[in-house]
Amino acid sequence: MTDDLDEMGPIDYLVVEFPGSKMTGEGLPLLVELHDRGIIRILDLLFIRKELDGSVAGLAIADLDHDGVLDLAVFEGAASGLLGTEDVDHAGSVLEPGSSAGILVYENRWAGPFAAALRRGGGRLVANGRIPIQEALAALEASEVSA
Repeated sequence: MTDDLDEMGPIDYLVVEFPGSKMTGEGLPLLVELHDRGIIRILDLLFIRKELDGSVAGLAIADLDHDGVLDLAVFEGAASGLLGTEDVDHAGSVLEPGSSAGILVYENRWAGPFAAALRRGGGRLVANGRIPIQEALAALEASEVSA
């Protein structure tokens, strides 16, 4: 197990809200493809709903796009233990009442060899982050205007 941990890539999470609990399932085949190609490894996958009274409840993985097939059955039971009750409560606190969300914790397997090489070379991660696409687009647009 230690050898596997030494080779792991960075682990990220995301919470995607579906206002009004309107999930089309359009992104699900792409998530499955990322997994099948070995680009990511799904560690935790959970769907929640925030009721109109503010309470939060888990949702079963189901036929989200209503085509008669369980969309994410391949990930049913994906639970590494990284995603706890406090995390679910926090995710629920940012949702609008009547909305649902998917909570995904995943390993960036594509970065595993690079991350392992850095660790073997004595490197350690001291900061990381993500630039929201809206900010990136605004910065690129501003740089084009000033050029």
